[in-house]
Amino acid sequence: MGVAPVEEDGDGFIVQWGRWSWDDGQPSLGFTRQVGVWEEGEVELWGVELTLYYGEDPAWAGLGSLAWNDSMGFDFDPIGPERSVALDGIAAFVATIPEVRALWQAVPVSSALKMERAG
Repeated sequence: MGVAPVEEDGDGFIVQWGRWSWDDGQPSLGFTRQVGVWEEGEVELWGVELTLYYGEDPAWAGLGSLAWNDSMGFDFDPIGPERSVALDGIAAFVATIPEVRALWQAVPVSSALKMERAG
């Protein structure tokens, strides 16, 4: 047992935004730390996810069409300077999308934290 290597998505950071059916279509912003754990010769992916939920606002009215159309922030660079650069890049990318930038700066109406097996 141990953390899988980078090429197996062993340790990563994911930022997602949108309106999802599993969140009742609420505008949301999610942050996930994904870890691949070796178990009996296979990699099991686990994630710890914080999802922030927002009320309706004209600033992010088009958020639903952005999900999956705009690249989301996925990064599996090794922890250290490479990961720091990648996280800065994700933050810079988010700043270029007005709807997501508005969410990032808003106060959520609720949140959820969960840990579960991914995929």
